[in-house]
Amino acid sequence: MAATASPAASGMDGKPRTSPKSVKFLFGGLAGLSAGLLRQATYTTTRLGIYTVLFERLTGADGTPPGFLLKALIGMTAGATGAFVGTPAEVALIRMTADGRLPADQRRGYKNVFNALIRITREEGVPTLWRGCIPTMARAVVVNAAQLASYSQSKQFLLDSGYFSDNILCHFCASMISGLVTTAASMPVDIAKTRIQNMRMIDGKPEYKNGLDVLFKVVRYEGFFSLWKGFTPYYARLGPHTVLTFIFLEQMNKAYKRLFLSG
Repeated sequence: MAATASPAASGMDGKPRTSPKSVKFLFGGLAGLSAGLLRQATYTTTRLGIYTVLFERLTGADGTPPGFLLKALIGMTAGATGAFVGTPAEVALIRMTADGRLPADQRRGYKNVFNALIRITREEGVPTLWRGCIPTMARAVVVNAAQLASYSQSKQFLLDSGYFSDNILCHFCASMISGLVTTAASMPVDIAKTRIQNMRMIDGKPEYKNGLDVLFKVVRYEGFFSLWKGFTPYYARLGPHTVLTFIFLEQMNKAYKRLFLSG
């Protein structure tokens, strides 16, 4: 007796049953989310952890915090290290995000971030996981030197003013100041990075020689303030991220000291 197709295996038209389109979009979104979460778990954890450790070690015995230049140097070190650790997750994130825009026969079809990392290693070699590491680290050096140092300096300034105590309001205000400084410092770097990634070949030669050449040509042909074109939407994205990052960090540090160090 011939076996009949199971209703769960095929539909009325004989085609194999599959999940609804909405579920496909949901699963696709969750797979991009896994890469984003891993990037934050590696990059942000490393940079904030290193900054906090170095900041405490370089704080004087009497509680005097490091100077601004030393804070910036600590931020640069933390940013470069965090970017190096987080590059594999960023490579996976970029590929998974771009996959949907590729023709069907060129899509890699990574199931999730861990599948992407395993396949990249197996198919292209371990060094591929750190492709683009140098420009990523260069950007992280600028961003973290600005963000971490300006937050610490702003917080110290607000506390020294006598109008603030070490609470969420102080952390919020310091974070907003840090977001402004970080936006101003990182936008020229992002412009250089983006234009190099998207540059065309003109008469067989690349449009730009390097990042400095990008900045020079932007200033020359588009004006100095073109380096900060789109400042408001950029700050609207970076500001809340900076605020939430530092408020949660401060609250977790306070909770740990209260629960485990108060005795």
